[in-house]
Amino acid sequence: MAPLFTSLIVSLFTSSLLPSISTASSSPSTIESRQNNAPLATWQGRQYRCKCYKTDSCWPAAASWTALNTTVGGNLFKVVPPGATCYNSFDGKNLYNQQQCQTANSGWSKEDWHADQQVTNMWTYWTNHTCNPSTTARNTACTLGHLPEYVIMAKTAAHIKAGVDYARTNNIRLLIRNTGHDFMGRSTGFGSLAINTHSFKQVSFVKNYTGGGGYTGSAVTVGAGIQVRELYKLANAQSPKVVVVGGSVRLWDWRGVIFRGVGMGRWLVTMGWMWDVEANFLVAADHALSFEVVSAAGDIITASAESNPDLFWALKGGGPSTFGAVISVTLKTFPEVPTAGVSLSIRASGDQFWKGVAAFHNLANHYVENGMFVYYELSSNSLTIQPFVGPNMNKAKIEAVLKPLFDALKASNVQYTTSTREFPTFFELYTAMFQDESAGFSGLVGGRMFTKQDIKENGDKIVQAYKTASASGGFAIIGHIVGPGFGAPTADNAIHPKWRNASSFSITMVQVAGNAALSAKQAAQDRLTNVVDKALRDASPNGAAYVNEGNLEEPNWQEAYWGSKYPRLLELKGKWDPEGVFYARTTPGTENWESIEWGSRLCKRV
Repeated sequence: MAPLFTSLIVSLFTSSLLPSISTASSSPSTIESRQNNAPLATWQGRQYRCKCYKTDSCWPAAASWTALNTTVGGNLFKVVPPGATCYNSFDGKNLYNQQQCQTANSGWSKEDWHADQQVTNMWTYWTNHTCNPSTTARNTACTLGHLPEYVIMAKTAAHIKAGVDYARTNNIRLLIRNTGHDFMGRSTGFGSLAINTHSFKQVSFVKNYTGGGGYTGSAVTVGAGIQVRELYKLANAQSPKVVVVGGSVRLWDWRGVIFRGVGMGRWLVTMGWMWDVEANFLVAADHALSFEVVSAAGDIITASAESNPDLFWALKGGGPSTFGAVISVTLKTFPEVPTAGVSLSIRASGDQFWKGVAAFHNLANHYVENGMFVYYELSSNSLTIQPFVGPNMNKAKIEAVLKPLFDALKASNVQYTTSTREFPTFFELYTAMFQDESAGFSGLVGGRMFTKQDIKENGDKIVQAYKTASASGGFAIIGHIVGPGFGAPTADNAIHPKWRNASSFSITMVQVAGNAALSAKQAAQDRLTNVVDKALRDASPNGAAYVNEGNLEEPNWQEAYWGSKYPRLLELKGKWDPEGVFYARTTPGTENWESIEWGSRLCKRV
């Protein structure tokens, strides 16, 4: 563990808050008693045991919430959506404030604004749109919808622990929230208690790691709230400059980039995802050295190759909000490299356009075999590639690698525009060529990972599937050409083995109006699963899917997201979280859990 976080944990254990926080794990009899006393419910002919909600007798009294607020140093808040200031009634109160309403309306489409809020989601579909900012709702009322009831704005590990303990002992649905950059509704939930980890911004670099596991090179320990661009900037300020394997979206936090198996704030290492220079450095999960975690039992522990190694393995790709709440993670760092970037756009129509798409995407294996990463956006008549990333390349080298693409486009008479830039470091390319995302979009996501074999044998079928998807209500396709298995030995972690042979990954989207009726929402989900994503699945028999940017109705999701790693993950979920304190749909151990009553109450089938 890096010294910064050692001192942080020590200070927590000497704080005045600690005596009120139990560190004892629940006994089997206590677990059984809580499960047997959970509220019963019947839904569509099935019986369930549910989490406790406001309408249940087991919901904590006001005095209990007050005591929790004291324990977390006054950082517990009853959730009031920012949009409530645009209505004349929320929870029986008139909170209308013209200036605050204007601020909420202005910020709704901006990533940074959402990141600074307590519980809002950048991808708004899963909140149920019951209290969005509005300019025409002055004389109407709004409700909480599927946002949490309470949020702890955590400032210390003890605050996270207190929230985990409270949710476990009171059988309350628990959420971990950082920036709200969440496509799949895992940072929000009806009637829940949220823990916001966005303030955990500590960062500590070391030139020689001494934490064990056989690695002695440079490393960085980052808090749960650090976001990609923040960390990249700090890494670039080191002497010598270093890079960290991460993601392209600046609002991503490192709990998600590497792990998608914890609740660090949102996502990266826990699913073991890829990044922009990862073609040379594998995936982020490969480079995790240790985690500081609050377990479901409420213990603050280290997970590494030498301490709790099974949990360490699961955290490296095993799914978001599944095994614990991550306080910090320590990662390998690498020397900075000169990098070249290329942008390319195709604007055409009909068959000519799709010839251009085929010329580009059928070369995916070629790009990754040359150590490149590519980000692109595709619709029915527009392909924008920005950028092709070439680590350790100059202008001449990257254009030589891309010559087969330029030749294929010219041979097909496809018109395109392109430009090439050189940068002294990857960080400078990142800040210049990657664009920010917008927020406030309402819709569903799915997607597919394509292996090198699929690209080689079914390249034209994959492009035809893209065409089918875009013509069937698919709003857009966000694509990544990436080779997480290129040029380096495979690490032992929980990511799907097929990622090691991948060369392309696509995110699909279907837009859903905020005021859509239930039938329209169901129709959109059916279209995504059985038309848009089905076309991609049919074209990629050797492919897989990505749990953090995937379809919540993914058929056989256990195989699609984890493959042969799933049985062990299921076993470890039972060991580390037998009560289901942490929950995220389509993650290990959630087969018997369901949000009944149209996505509201979280319950487990009896």
